[in-house]
Amino acid sequence: MSEYMPSGLLIKQIHDRLEKQANNALRPKDLTMMQVSILMALQKATEKQLPMKELERIFGVAQSTVAGIILRLEQKGFVEAFGDATDKRIKLAHITTAGELCCAEAAGHMNETEEALLYGFSREERKMFNALLVRAADNLK
Repeated sequence: MSEYMPSGLLIKQIHDRLEKQANNALRPKDLTMMQVSILMALQKATEKQLPMKELERIFGVAQSTVAGIILRLEQKGFVEAFGDATDKRIKLAHITTAGELCCAEAAGHMNETEEALLYGFSREERKMFNALLVRAADNLK
C-alpha cells in the first residue's frame, strides 16, 4: 500500500502536470492556457462574444489582465474587440473564425489529456471521480 498523500498536494501535482502538458501543446501556436480558456468562454457565449467585465468575473482576474490577453489574441487574429453599440462604456470581445478553429484544436488536445489522466478507469469510476472532484470544489466555495 502506498503512503498517504494529502489530497490537496495530489490535486496540485495533477494540476501542475496538466498545465505543463497543455502549455507544451500550445507553445507552437504561441498561446497560453489562459488565452485558450478565454477563447473557449467566448465560443460558448451567446453570439460568441462577452463583455470584458464578464471575462474578469469568470476568470477572477484584473481588468488589465483581461485587456492584455484580449489585445494579444486580437493581434493573433483570434478575437475582435469593440465597443457595445448601445453603451460605449462596455467593451466586448468576439471570437473570430480563426479563434474557433484554434478552440477545436485545443479541445482535441484536452480530450487526449483527459484520456491520459483517466487511463484505466472504468466508466463508473470516471463518473464517481468527477462527482467527487465537483463536491470537493463546492466545499471550498
